[in-house]
Amino acid sequence: MNGAEALIRTLIASEVDTCFANPGTSEMHFVSALDRVPGMRCVLGLAETIVTGCADGYARMAGKPAATLLHCGPGFANGIANLHNARRAFTPMVNVVGDHATFHRPYDAPLTADTEGLARAVSNWVRTSGSVVQVANDGAAAVQAARSAPGQIATLILPADTAWSEGAEPAPALAVPARGPVAPETLATVARVLRSREPAILVLSGQALSEAGLRAAQRVAYASGAALRASTQVGHMARGRGRAPVDRIPYPVDVAVKALAGLRHVVLVGAKPPTGFFGYPDKPSLLAPPDAAMHVLARPEQDAVAALEWLAEELGAPQSVPMEPAGPAPELVSGRFSPEGFAKVMGVLLPEHCIVAEDGVTSGRALFPPTMSAAPHDWLQVTGGAIGHAFPCATGAAIACPDRKVVCFQADGAGMYSLQALWTQAREKLDVVNVVFANRTYRILHGELLAVGARPGRVSNDLFDLSRPDLDWVKLSEGMGVEATRVDTLEAFADVFRSASAQRGPRLIEFRID
Repeated sequence: MNGAEALIRTLIASEVDTCFANPGTSEMHFVSALDRVPGMRCVLGLAETIVTGCADGYARMAGKPAATLLHCGPGFANGIANLHNARRAFTPMVNVVGDHATFHRPYDAPLTADTEGLARAVSNWVRTSGSVVQVANDGAAAVQAARSAPGQIATLILPADTAWSEGAEPAPALAVPARGPVAPETLATVARVLRSREPAILVLSGQALSEAGLRAAQRVAYASGAALRASTQVGHMARGRGRAPVDRIPYPVDVAVKALAGLRHVVLVGAKPPTGFFGYPDKPSLLAPPDAAMHVLARPEQDAVAALEWLAEELGAPQSVPMEPAGPAPELVSGRFSPEGFAKVMGVLLPEHCIVAEDGVTSGRALFPPTMSAAPHDWLQVTGGAIGHAFPCATGAAIACPDRKVVCFQADGAGMYSLQALWTQAREKLDVVNVVFANRTYRILHGELLAVGARPGRVSNDLFDLSRPDLDWVKLSEGMGVEATRVDTLEAFADVFRSASAQRGPRLIEFRID
C-alpha cells in the first residue's frame, strides 16, 4: 500500500469522510488512491479559497473536520484568506498540501515554496511527512489536532514521493481530549461578582452560542440581572424563536462604546475582551469602560456550557426562565432597499431550521435584531474579516446538512472574490438561496475613510466604485449554472425569495440597490 492510500484510509477511520479539493500534479497519487478507497466524498472547488471556505462552512455545521486537498505552497496561499476566517471561528480542518518529492526540492523548481512558513500563519498544527512510513501516523495526528478544543487548523504537507512510495499501513484514529473544565475558584469568583448586582455583561462566543449555551446563559442573566451580548463576529450561533434573543456587540466603535457604557464587570464566556475591528484616531481599541473589571469564566478551549450551567445553579436560577421579548413581531415591508427594511422582511421569510451564511458587510449589518424572532435557524458569519466568505461557507454547510435550506447573504464586491462557489453549488445540486447585495460599490470603505479622518476625493471614490461596467450577477450566476433573478424592491424580493425557498437546488437573487 502506498502512502496516499494509507493516509486516506486513516482519515476515514478518523471520521474525516469529506474532502474539498483543487489538486495539482504533486497530488496525483492521492487522487488516484481515492479511486481505490471507498468512503470519501470528494468535492471540487474551482479555486483554493473556495475549497477552504467550503471546508469551514462544512465543519461549522457538521461538528467535525473535512479535509482539503491543495496544490503546493502557491495553492495553499490562494486558500489562506478563508483559512484565516476558519481559524478565527475555531473551525476544525485538516489540510493536505502536496509538495515536490523530497529528492526534487533541492533543485528549486518553480513551485518550490516555504509551505511550512505559509501554513504556520493560519494553522495551529503543521507537519511535513518525511517518509512513507510516517504518513498515516501524521494523518491521525492531524485529525486529533484539528478536533482538539476549541477546533484547530491542522496542515499536513505531503511530499509526492511519500505519497507514491509503497510500504505504508493505515493508522488507527487517535483519541481526542475532552474540553477542559473551568476551575472551581474561577466559577466561585464569577458567581460572587454577579451576586453583587453591579452592572455586568456576559460576552458569549463559540460553544456559549449553542442552543444549550444560550439556554444556560439566559438562566444566569435572569438570576443575576447581567446583560447578554454575543461577540461582534459569530462563528456559529443558534437563533430564532425559542432561543435567547442575544444581539452582537455593535461594529461601529462609537455605537459599541455607548452600548457598553456604565458596566462595572465584563464576563468573558469563550470570548475575547470586546475590541474594535480597527484602530481609529482618538478612539479606544477596547470597547468596555476603562474601569470595568474583566473576568474570564471560560476560555475558548474550556467547557463553557458546563460552566454556565454550574453558574446558573449556583445563582439559584430556575430550570426554565421566561423568554425575553425579542422586539416587535416580524413584518413584511415594501419599497426600495434599506438594511432595516430588508432585515424585517427576512424576519418573516427565513425558512424553518435554515442555515444562514452571512458576509453582508454594510447591507447586512441590520439583520440581527429583526431576525431574533424569525423561525429557528443557525447563523454563520465571516469571523476574520477576509471578505468573500459566504458563498463557499454556504456551499460547505449545504453539503454538511443536505436536508436543510441554506440562505447566503453576500455583498457584491466581496462576492467577486469567491463566485466560483456557485459552480460547485450547481454541480452538487445544493439547496442554497444566494442573495447578493448589489450596491456596485465597496460601501463600507466610504465609512471607514471618514472614520479614520480622511477626506473622500476623486481617486478614493474611483477605487471604491464597482461600476463602469456594472457587475451583472444574473449573467455571472447563470454562467456558473445557477438560475438567477434580479429585483429592486422589497416586495419583488419577497415574492422571488418565497419561490426559491419552496424549490430545491441553488438559486441566486441579485438585489439591485440604488
